[in-house]
Amino acid sequence: MTQAFETSQPDVPSTLLGGLSPAQFMRRHWQKKPLLIRAAVPGFQPLLTRQQLFEMATDEAVESRLIVRQGAGWTLRQGPLGRSSLPPLKQAGWTMLVQGVDQHVDAAHELLQRFRFVPDARLDDLMISWASDGGGVGPHFDSYDVFLLQATGKRHWRIGRQTDFSLQPDVPLKVLSHFEPEEEHLLGPGDMLYLPPRWAHDGVAVGGDCTTYSIGFRAPQRGGLAGELLQRMADELQDDTLYRDPRQPATTNPAAMPTALHDFALDALQRLLADRRSLACALGEVMTEPKPRIWFDEASGSWTPGALRLDRRTRMMYDEHHVFINGESFRAGGADARLMRKLADRRVLADREVKQASEDARALLQDWFEAGWLRQAFTR
Repeated sequence: MTQAFETSQPDVPSTLLGGLSPAQFMRRHWQKKPLLIRAAVPGFQPLLTRQQLFEMATDEAVESRLIVRQGAGWTLRQGPLGRSSLPPLKQAGWTMLVQGVDQHVDAAHELLQRFRFVPDARLDDLMISWASDGGGVGPHFDSYDVFLLQATGKRHWRIGRQTDFSLQPDVPLKVLSHFEPEEEHLLGPGDMLYLPPRWAHDGVAVGGDCTTYSIGFRAPQRGGLAGELLQRMADELQDDTLYRDPRQPATTNPAAMPTALHDFALDALQRLLADRRSLACALGEVMTEPKPRIWFDEASGSWTPGALRLDRRTRMMYDEHHVFINGESFRAGGADARLMRKLADRRVLADREVKQASEDARALLQDWFEAGWLRQAFTR
């Protein structure tokens, strides 16, 4: 069921944020402290039925997990999950998680757009969890920000700042050994809870048929990001300079690493990192790279210049000199750059904007349309 969601403006109070404007929320709560929001989405209706969600979990292209708690023990099973492999609905203590629903369902993608007061480079995905009575994943913490929107049923949350992050041994989940809650909240449909990184939380379904939507954010790990950037930059580097050592004397320690070779390697890295344009391209490409299991279908119709919208799976961003889309980078300036930035920010272009674009810009839009990154749209 598709619903119409308001678009947040930085200084306009938002029901989604409990009457705070996005600017106030970012100053007071983002990465700082939790926020409980009653009726964040008044009259909210689930975007998928239980049957539709369970059907998604059977798809190999969708990441899903089944978590069952029996006494003090836990079991974890990775999808795809056939309906016959799930416990009975009335069996207590089990949860099914379906990741990246926004990549597959337009209504979920539309809901995610309400959280674009945070940069797209940080916005990750929408996960849906369904739980029977008493179902949950145990007390844990995330390394990223999350909004927890209740869709159906009720969930009891316990949250707290955690100092002891030790985990229970021999458990297939990252369950905290010593969870110390500070607050407790019971959420019903339309209620939402925001949690900053590393705030421990434990959500338990109350009464069954409990569905929670988790809006998660990306938090690149410094070492991992550096590795990805260096790999991309090195792949594009065109430098065939060979190491030379005409003054290397005869040695009695052949296994010792030559100091000159160390200096040569250091110089190579410094030259690589000094190329700011290459670094900017690599960063944009990494941050817009489609997720695993995501692919695009080529356009079925022919290209006709007109209103366009980004496919829900497309990631598009920009910086001062470039436009990035689905792991590729393009140099852009002038009117073409302004047009592409408008497309990235709004995710749509009106008919007149496409028809007034330069020949080069239209050619690029046509390439993206034929690749399935863009779709025809109807705008005024």
